[in-house]
Amino acid sequence: MSNNTKPSRRQFLGTAGLVGAGAVLASCAPSMAAPAKDNLDVAVLNFALNLEYLEAAFYLAAVGRLGELDGIGGSAEIILPTGVNSKQKAFNGARDGKGMTFAVPAIKAYADEIAQDEINHVLFLRKALGAAAVARPVLDIGPAFANAAKAATGADGALTFSPYDAEPSSDLYFLHGAFIFEDVGVTAYKGAARLLTDDSANGVLESAAGILAIEAYHAGQIRTILYANRASQTGFGVTVEQLIGAISDLRGLLGGGKDQGLVVGGKANINPTDANSIAFSRSTREVLNIVYGAKDATKGLFFPNGLNGAITK
Repeated sequence: MSNNTKPSRRQFLGTAGLVGAGAVLASCAPSMAAPAKDNLDVAVLNFALNLEYLEAAFYLAAVGRLGELDGIGGSAEIILPTGVNSKQKAFNGARDGKGMTFAVPAIKAYADEIAQDEINHVLFLRKALGAAAVARPVLDIGPAFANAAKAATGADGALTFSPYDAEPSSDLYFLHGAFIFEDVGVTAYKGAARLLTDDSANGVLESAAGILAIEAYHAGQIRTILYANRASQTGFGVTVEQLIGAISDLRGLLGGGKDQGLVVGGKANINPTDANSIAFSRSTREVLNIVYGAKDATKGLFFPNGLNGAITK
């Protein structure tokens, strides 16, 4: 699906992967033979917990609060940007309470708020899962971004990219990094809705819907700021609109075609939707393709050793 044209309803239904829960489980969780309903909810929530660990690490590092994840879900490594590149000096503050250098105070405030939301999601899911909560996996919020940028742009091995870079615009680099995650989170939670079974008052389904709403708020906020800066140069020879389009195209290639950039048909596209203005859904396999960086992979990119839990491949 091109990110230049919103799909027709027929095209969307053909690509959305709207299959029964049994088929999704067969492809995404082969180790779960005829699971009980409560076990299925546990598997789905743990899948979400892995993604929340990643988002929490990304935002907390940006605002100097990465230490708040220490001891939550274990002590697995969080891989950070390395090297002596001057652009990466600001990121030395990932744990010192200062964080990276933001040019616009309001964007730092947004980052701080989202960081709090994401760690709250981690804590909420771990509490809901209790002893069944999976440990935090190894996370890569350093080299993985450079590898994602190379894959999106087709650049050679000389390309370096970190969302925490101080130059030429830390804010735009940070927002590009956030863009990689946010739309994926929305589509992942919406896709998981068909698998959840506990729809009782204050049950799993209602709570997941609440998290989905917050992730959608985040995505809309990030896309709005990027759209306002769409003509700005990124430092890689393309505009913000073009680089976001390349990221969207890559996510679409890996994640079932359900993606759109900042502009569709020459008009603002803050809310990526089908022709009925309904948010896209992704299966767990499509989400894994994106966060692992390759179709049918079992690990890689942001999760070097893979996710933890029943739904990992």
